[in-house]
Amino acid sequence: MQSLLELRHLKTILAIQDSGSLTRAAERLHLTQSALSHQVRLLEDHYGLPLFARKSTPLKLTAAGEKLALLAQTVLPTIASTERDIARLREGQAGQLRIAVECHTCFDWLMPAMDQFRQHWPEVELDIVSGFHADPVQLLFEDRADLAIVSEVEPQVGLSHLPLFSYDMVALLASDHALANKPYLDAEDFANETLITYPVPDEMLDLLRKVLKPAGINPKRRPTELTVAMLQLVASRRGIAALPRWSVQHYLERGYVVAKPITQQGLTSELYAAMPSERSHSVYLADFVEIMRSVSVQTLPGVSLL
Repeated sequence: MQSLLELRHLKTILAIQDSGSLTRAAERLHLTQSALSHQVRLLEDHYGLPLFARKSTPLKLTAAGEKLALLAQTVLPTIASTERDIARLREGQAGQLRIAVECHTCFDWLMPAMDQFRQHWPEVELDIVSGFHADPVQLLFEDRADLAIVSEVEPQVGLSHLPLFSYDMVALLASDHALANKPYLDAEDFANETLITYPVPDEMLDLLRKVLKPAGINPKRRPTELTVAMLQLVASRRGIAALPRWSVQHYLERGYVVAKPITQQGLTSELYAAMPSERSHSVYLADFVEIMRSVSVQTLPGVSLL
């Protein structure tokens, strides 16, 4: 049998396995769903076997699909490693990667990603631009940073964005709070509460931007710089907060505070990597973005790749 298999097919199988959905797999690979489905049909016709159980939710690979997924897990990292080696020979091994962030909670997953990146690119000088930045994109234009982690894509000339991941935002309450028995919190539940937040503009807070302000609700605020201080205030019933589930999972497991979905549908936020367009083809920068994506989905609860 002549092989039909290409690298793009292996990437497709892994994307389906990781996401459990044709739609999410297509988004992850930047394909239309029809193009992805066409790839799968070609493989199934070639091998004469289905590759996943179509009636399962999430999608589950069949035995044949698992064989191809195992091949992909073996082959693709080896190819990526070889391409990094060749890139070092072509571009030289030295370089710098300065990272700016606009989210206080990024460091929980950013540090492990940086550690893995240093193993791939030991000669690249990796650094976080000191402090929290309300406008990290401006640092890119001032050549004070090479990559910025942002929560929104705002198209600008000379700027490129790559998707990182989406994550669940949850409301945090004291265990004996009057709202703690509700299955989820609606916008109206925040009206008479003190909202404990980081000291950032309202437009940077997804709870306010996506839920409260559209409902005409503007609760009192109490800002604090530190996540642990925020949780202490919540636990002592000084107010309620909204944070990524992954940033507070340890405290939830200890019963320090309780978490509730925000609205019946839940509140989902996103993170993106922004960079100057001329840097978007940098091999080691692209590798760092992929490391951030893989580390986050492997280690953080409530996270999905974009």
